Amino acid sequence: MSGFLKSSIGRKIAMALSAFFLMFFILQHFAINILSVFNPDAFNEVSHFMGTNPLVQFVLQPILIFGVVFHFVMGFVLEFKNRASRSVSYAVNNGSANSTWMSRNMIYSGGFILIFLVIHFIDFWIPELNVKYFVGDTSGLLADGSDYRYFEELQHKFVPLWRVTLYCIGFIFLALHLLHGFNSAFQSVGGNNKYTKSLNNIGKAYAVLIPLGFIVIALFHFFNNSH
Repeated sequence: MSGFLKSSIGRKIAMALSAFFLMFFILQHFAINILSVFNPDAFNEVSHFMGTNPLVQFVLQPILIFGVVFHFVMGFVLEFKNRASRSVSYAVNNGSANSTWMSRNMIYSGGFILIFLVIHFIDFWIPELNVKYFVGDTSGLLADGSDYRYFEELQHKFVPLWRVTLYCIGFIFLALHLLHGFNSAFQSVGGNNKYTKSLNNIGKAYAVLIPLGFIVIALFHFFNNSH
């Protein structure tokens, strides 16, 4: 495995596979969170299942964390290797003439997304771990026991305007990252064929609609809390 990752092609394929894994997770994460807009009870039930199921907590969640760390580490490694291998600077070889703004700035959009993820973990994941494993409350219920707490916690997070703004900016950067990353991942695993145009269109739709959906969720709860 280490030999595979030492080659340029191997690193790109590994990066693409981790990207596919994370894009699937983002889609699944969106499918759960959009329930908070249309059906809070269903959101509570699904959130409780995900938060207490041993397979999710002790198998899938560690795999997800590894996938996130691996993807970002590999992204920074690839960027470092690419910059180190350039013998001609952009002052001589104009990069903008041969690539898009998004492809040239993946490292910056990825860096902002990484910061955003850390804040997201601090907002939701770490408090949940604290309640379950330090407080010892695995019920998922509100203090009065009337219902699950997940929907109320989600609403509470989107009260401050600064947090909603930060989340919206984070999802905009995610969209920019995905606009190049989706198609780049398919190219890395040999996806250039008669379906390329269709895949490009699917990639663009995914890159725009999923982050936009997350923005709608954040704004919905913000304005819902304001009234």
